[in-house]
Amino acid sequence: MTANASSTPPVSTSPLPLHAVVADDFNAVNRTIVEQLNSRVPLVATISQYIIESGGKRLRPLLVLLAARALGYDGDKHIALATLIEFMHTSTLLHDDVVDESHLRRGKQTANDSWGNAPSVLVGDFLYSRSFQMMVDVGSMRIMAILSAATCVIAEGEVQQLTNIGNPDISEADYFETIQGKTAMLFEASSHSGAVLAEASPEQERALQYYGRYLGLAFQLIDDLLDYQGDANAMGKNVGDDLTEGKPTLPLIHAMEKGTPEQAKLIRQAIRKGGLEQLDAVMDIVNATGALTYTRARAEEMADKALAQLDALPASPYRDTMAKLARLAVERKT
Repeated sequence: MTANASSTPPVSTSPLPLHAVVADDFNAVNRTIVEQLNSRVPLVATISQYIIESGGKRLRPLLVLLAARALGYDGDKHIALATLIEFMHTSTLLHDDVVDESHLRRGKQTANDSWGNAPSVLVGDFLYSRSFQMMVDVGSMRIMAILSAATCVIAEGEVQQLTNIGNPDISEADYFETIQGKTAMLFEASSHSGAVLAEASPEQERALQYYGRYLGLAFQLIDDLLDYQGDANAMGKNVGDDLTEGKPTLPLIHAMEKGTPEQAKLIRQAIRKGGLEQLDAVMDIVNATGALTYTRARAEEMADKALAQLDALPASPYRDTMAKLARLAVERKT
């Protein structure tokens, strides 16, 4: 799989229905992605293109566009801001797949499976570096402060998740702290930076910051629920992957709390050992203790909190789409 950077094919420019209200902006982001993937090293463009085209919903750049437009922004720097945030996200995916030794993402081979760990890590570094180059072009010290702080929190969240692997003593509070860092932080930074770009009022800026945070938490909670309830073909990954890796996510934490001592002991052993040998038994306990119902309820709670933040925005199709996005967070099957 090789390609010359100068002949990199264009990224797909067909927006999802959710992107319709910002379709022109979204297409401009796609064009900017192609332009900014240019590198004198062909493998950089090849791997970057591969992961960016791997079927993601581009929710984080969408948040930038919606937040800015919802506040009446009529400039063009939101395009660069949305693009650089997509690069930040893509770099974390490349690094995550190496750390997790993943072979499948969104139904496709991971980049590390196709090209190896070293190229994947280094291309992830390239995308992070490119995002900071573009941050300078956006020209806002406040936005740079928000995004540079976010990268530290995200990195801490990833390390925290790594140290949690195989540890059945993680509390629900520990779990939420971890997913706030590794997932919700970039959602939060996306909507927050879009608000700053649009020169939001303090109330609106805070509302959009927290909208992104709660939305990100809702998405991660449903991701963790779907790992025990989803369809492997629809998700593009295997059911039970979190258990395989020994990750103590909320369904397991709640099942241990509400189950019998024997049930808690079995789950604790499964987390410590990893693998799928006890998946069926763990699934039985998760279902018997209502852990998936509880996890969904917490996700719905976060989505409701995200929706409440939108009261600070004027009525518009952009605000309506942000409301739809909050509902999608808990209704989705993938």
